[in-house]
Amino acid sequence: MINNTSGEKHNALVPIWKKYMLTVDEAVQYFGIGEKKIRTLIAEYLDTDLCFTIQIGNKSLINRQKFEEFLNQTTAL
Repeated sequence: MINNTSGEKHNALVPIWKKYMLTVDEAVQYFGIGEKKIRTLIAEYLDTDLCFTIQIGNKSLINRQKFEEFLNQTTAL
C-alpha cells in the first residue's frame, strides 16, 4: 500500500492462508507440522519433481499450494 501524500510504502498484513509462499515458521503454524519435520521434508524433496520450495540464500520458502498438494498425496509423514 502506498501513502499518496508522502509516497511511503507500508506493509499490509496478508493472512497466512492467502500467501503464495510461506516461511518455515508460517508453515508450522498453518499446517500444524513441527519445524524439524518440515525442514526434513524440504531437504528430502529439494531436488525432486515433488519439490515445493525455493531457496533464497539459506532461507527456504514453501509454495503453499504445492505443499498442500504434496500433503494430499501423502498418507504418512
